[in-house]
Amino acid sequence: MKQTETLLNTLHNRITLNGLSIDEIGDDHIYTGVETPLRDDAFELSDEEKIERIEFHFREIMETLGLDLNDESLTGTPARVAKMYVKEIFSGLNPKNKPKIALFDNKYQYKQMLVEKDITLYSNCEHHFVPIYGKAHIAYISGGKVIGLSKLNRLVQYFSQRPQVQERLTEQIGRELQDVLGTKDVAVIIDAKHMCVSSRGIKDTGSATITSFFEGKFQNERTRNEFLEYIAMK
Repeated sequence: MKQTETLLNTLHNRITLNGLSIDEIGDDHIYTGVETPLRDDAFELSDEEKIERIEFHFREIMETLGLDLNDESLTGTPARVAKMYVKEIFSGLNPKNKPKIALFDNKYQYKQMLVEKDITLYSNCEHHFVPIYGKAHIAYISGGKVIGLSKLNRLVQYFSQRPQVQERLTEQIGRELQDVLGTKDVAVIIDAKHMCVSSRGIKDTGSATITSFFEGKFQNERTRNEFLEYIAMK
């Protein structure tokens, strides 16, 4: 037991960012880039192998906390959590789950912005693995192609279903839409609450976080304000 504690303390002290230890970083918000940090071997294990490993380790966590896994209410929890992690709330880590996007010619010659607002968003903070939830608002101006409306929701869901930082999530959705549609004229706003703020730490239940992505024509103040007015409409 003492050897385990020593090893954990050693590892804890070695993990640093810009020369700061975890204790020195504390609850400060860290955002390291647009791409989700993944190891090169992230997909060598099958989903079933990942579920088996996570189930084993989550059982260890529960037992370390002192929970009795022989209790009928708890005995299946490690398996449920493992399956939920791989198949549901973190399924967006695997590129094979990326939604297939079909584009259509803009036959109506619609040249104004298209807005999809109030897209329900559920994600998880990568710092504490607790929920982020809120709404995403998306707009684009067609460069010749249009996308099925439901695919906008699916893209939000895909990038949300991974450990996230809201800034990164906003950027990932915006840049993916630019790539898919072949246009720079894309805007994304996310308005979300973070359980790492409301259920622990400062325990502020009233605050929300807003992030934005404005590129192409949306960098023009008039166009951007038009988008914001649409979002505010009831």
